[in-house]
Amino acid sequence: MQVISDAKVGFFSEEKISVKINYMVCITSCAVVIISGAILLMWNKNKVSAMGDTNSVLDESSFARQRKRMVEEQIAYRGVKDKRVLEAMESVPRHVFIPEETRSYSYYDQPVPIGFGQTISQPYIVAFMTELLQAGSDDVVLEVGTGSGYQAAILARLVKRVYTIEIVNDLGKEAQNRLKTLGYDNVEVMIGDGYKGWPEHAPFDAIIVTAAAEHIPQPLIDQLKPGGRMVIPVGRVYAVQDLMLITKDASSKVIKESIIPVRFVPLLRK
Repeated sequence: MQVISDAKVGFFSEEKISVKINYMVCITSCAVVIISGAILLMWNKNKVSAMGDTNSVLDESSFARQRKRMVEEQIAYRGVKDKRVLEAMESVPRHVFIPEETRSYSYYDQPVPIGFGQTISQPYIVAFMTELLQAGSDDVVLEVGTGSGYQAAILARLVKRVYTIEIVNDLGKEAQNRLKTLGYDNVEVMIGDGYKGWPEHAPFDAIIVTAAAEHIPQPLIDQLKPGGRMVIPVGRVYAVQDLMLITKDASSKVIKESIIPVRFVPLLRK
């Protein structure tokens, strides 16, 4: 009986040792998980979410995939064919031009608020208007309505020089700094009334207006080079407007053509 008793004591001692070992293994495993999680969190601390999924943390390669899908499904699918425009839309990081609080909507098929009562246009509209300009690599282009600088960045990849005007002082300065930081050295930003154009650098091969005017500003027509093209939304504030294509032939005759219905924020005046 005593032998049996000693055997039982030995059995329970081994069991206790086994429990302690398992406990230590569990603690070690938990520590590894916690440390790994901390490292992963530090690695991703500068990443931002996009496509509206606040639970998805995306790095730049993920944003690049989202841009590719944006170009394929929102832009090319709708008929934009200019290869240079498609390449520019895929290469410019749209999310960088959108405030952090609305950045999750960067690659949605919609306009996005950028502050100061302004918006960044729907990706398709940006591409469509850019294609309508038919701008060449040696062209000088005027943009009215810099916004966050996204349209200017797209144009900068396609043309020789971009002059862009923003009437909202703080918005224009932010765009100027952003474009400079991103290396768009062929873009010049001015704070002012875009209705008046930029006579010092006229005439322009192309003009693009990214806010709706109630009528086509005569100064912009005057600053358009013969053979040039202007794309501008025209119509009443907060109503459906016409996206107009204005061309000036070699004899300076102006031809106006309504392309599609659109809705833009109003062109502000000083």
